[in-house]
Amino acid sequence: MDLAIVEFESYVTSVAAALEALDVDDSFRSCSGILIKPNLINDSPHPVTTPAACCAAIIEYIQACSDVPVVIAEGCGDSVLETGEVFASLGYETLARKYDEGVLLDLNHAPLTTRERPDCPVFPEMILPEIAFTHFIISVPVLKAHSLAGLTGSLKNMLGFAPPEHYSGRYGSWKKAVFHGRMQQSIIDLNRYITPDLTIMDGTVGLADYHLGGRHCEPPVNKIVAGRDPWEVDREAARLLNLDWRSIEHVRAGFA
Repeated sequence: MDLAIVEFESYVTSVAAALEALDVDDSFRSCSGILIKPNLINDSPHPVTTPAACCAAIIEYIQACSDVPVVIAEGCGDSVLETGEVFASLGYETLARKYDEGVLLDLNHAPLTTRERPDCPVFPEMILPEIAFTHFIISVPVLKAHSLAGLTGSLKNMLGFAPPEHYSGRYGSWKKAVFHGRMQQSIIDLNRYITPDLTIMDGTVGLADYHLGGRHCEPPVNKIVAGRDPWEVDREAARLLNLDWRSIEHVRAGFA
C-alpha cells in the first residue's frame, strides 16, 4: 500500500495503524538516520502547527522496530522567534527530555551544503542543510489551506529546510520570504533537491481558509493521512479541503 487514510482515535493508535498499513518497518531498519520534519512555522498551537504528540507517536513506533537514531528537525519561519523558542513553546523540549536531549535540531542554523540542478528555473543552485541528504525524511505537516500556495502539505513543508541567511528578505519579513516571489515553482524546485521519503499528515482538524488561523474544517476531518509519495498525500489533502489539486501547480507537478 502506498497511501493510508486512517480515522483518528489517538496519535499512538492511528499513527501506528497508518505506518503498519504502509509496511515501512524495513525502510526504518535499513536507513542510517531518520529526520522527522513537523510544520512549526511559528508558536501558534495546533492546528496551525504539528502537535508534539504526533511526533512522539512516530518516535515510539520507530523505536519499537528499530534502533536507528531519530531527530526532530525544523527551521521556523517566524520573523521574530527562533526555532528553539518555538520548540519550547509547543512542548517539543518536553518531548526531547523524554526521548533524547539531542533529538531536536534547528535547521535554520544547521551545517550547510551547496547543490546544483540546472532543471530548476528558480533555484538552479540551493544551499541546504547537510542532514537533508543523509537522513530518511518523514514530513509531518498539518492539513491546511494556504493563501499563496493553495495548500500546506508534505511538499510545502520542506520549506523549513531553507536557511534564512540565504532565503529571507525581498518579499517580506518571514524567514523564508524568497519563496513568496514564485511560490509554486519554488516548491517544485525545492522538492527536486529534497523530497520526503514518507509523509504522516495530521488531518485531525484542518484549516479551511488560511495557513495561520481562520476557519476550522467543520466537521473536523479526523484523519491521519500517510504515504510514500508526497504528491499523492497532498492530492488527498486537497480533496479533504474541497480543493481541486489540479489547480495547485506544485501538487499537479507530481502527476504530469
